[in-house]
Amino acid sequence: MGMAAVLRPVARAPVVDITIPVYNEERALAPAVRRLHAYVNGDFPYSTRITIADNASTDGTAAQALKLAVELADIRLVRLNRKGKGRAVAASWLTSDAQVVAYMDVDLSTDLSALLPLVAPIISGYSDVSIGSRLAPGARVVRSARRELLSRGYNVLLRLALGIQVRDAQCGFKAVRADVARRLVPGVLNRSWFFDTEFLVQAQRAGLRVYELPVDWVEDADSRVDLMATSLENLRGVWRLATDRWIESASERPRPVRIPAPMRGEP
Repeated sequence: MGMAAVLRPVARAPVVDITIPVYNEERALAPAVRRLHAYVNGDFPYSTRITIADNASTDGTAAQALKLAVELADIRLVRLNRKGKGRAVAASWLTSDAQVVAYMDVDLSTDLSALLPLVAPIISGYSDVSIGSRLAPGARVVRSARRELLSRGYNVLLRLALGIQVRDAQCGFKAVRADVARRLVPGVLNRSWFFDTEFLVQAQRAGLRVYELPVDWVEDADSRVDLMATSLENLRGVWRLATDRWIESASERPRPVRIPAPMRGEP
């Protein structure tokens, strides 16, 4: 995996481990981590660790992360030498000792008040996976018409091509039971932006319970996501999973029984 991890010792394993995957986010990282750290050390009822998963940043992100780990308690650093949001999340989840692993984007576009409703269904045993949704009834979203159209179109495609039942596969706000993550993540082939979708497809095919939480979400005006490149990657991923699904379905169909023609002279 090409990963080096540094774990700051804590008295005991936390209940929740929140990963923030980052690539060249030296300006955004510190404000986001400080805000999240203050929140989980305030009224949040579960012991929590924040993991900064740096996937091959080339700016001062690593230095900022180390500074935060020295200054704040319960900060873990994971450093990878290869890019990929999914690679960063996977590396963090698979090396965590928490009961529940989660991740959120560094822009904190999802209101932090949704964190407790996100993890509570998993801790209580109500669900195995919990995801934020910008398209579920009750969600309040501020984003451009272009992103709204792309998001809705993509999720319609997922329902048609893959039979996925969630409304919003790509909101950067998810949590899962750690044992479930350890079971499913190694089978997720994509380690970039399609990671979220493929993980949810695997969870649905495994019959796991997925809870979808409507969230308040505000688009980051400084987002560095290349929408065209991400869309193309997602389409390739959907095609791969749809093809796999068709092949598996075809292989499970009963083959017609061929009845040989009677030999000449037989009644």
